[in-house]
Amino acid sequence: MILTGMKIRDEVGAGNITVEPFDESQLSTNSYDLRLGYKYLKYKGGVIDPKKQHAYDIHDIPACGLNLEVGDFLLSESLEVIGSNNFVPIIHAKSGTARAGLFVHITADLIDIGSIGKVTFQLYATLPVKIYPEMLLAQVSFWRPEGAITLYKGKYQNSTGPQPSKTYLDYV
Repeated sequence: MILTGMKIRDEVGAGNITVEPFDESQLSTNSYDLRLGYKYLKYKGGVIDPKKQHAYDIHDIPACGLNLEVGDFLLSESLEVIGSNNFVPIIHAKSGTARAGLFVHITADLIDIGSIGKVTFQLYATLPVKIYPEMLLAQVSFWRPEGAITLYKGKYQNSTGPQPSKTYLDYV
């Protein structure tokens, strides 16, 4: 069962859903809009080997915007910290963003119960496009689970910025 926007507001108020900062104007009929944060991550050259930690740099997204060219790929963060120990968050890109030539993939659109942190967005430009800090980029819906709940304790818990791939930890 998906929560309505008003139910999301109530559950945030009751402390059952984390959305920080919370702005009621970002509620829609059955989701909450997420904004782009202030940082992005760009991998340094070379082949990405999932068994090895790869080098990267983290940069600020300028207030005046960042121009992306066709084929640019970077990782960014949500402005909001989200999560819940009671509901399953599912994140989707906003359709208007994709229609402007920016594909937004959520590294794990089905967020584990108990995972609380900033979301990492994968941004891929299919057209020249400009991004801005705090622009509306995605939306999160919350679903009521059935069955016993086991809380997430994985490698991306408490994420505070764009997260690089940590698949190399699976091979340790």
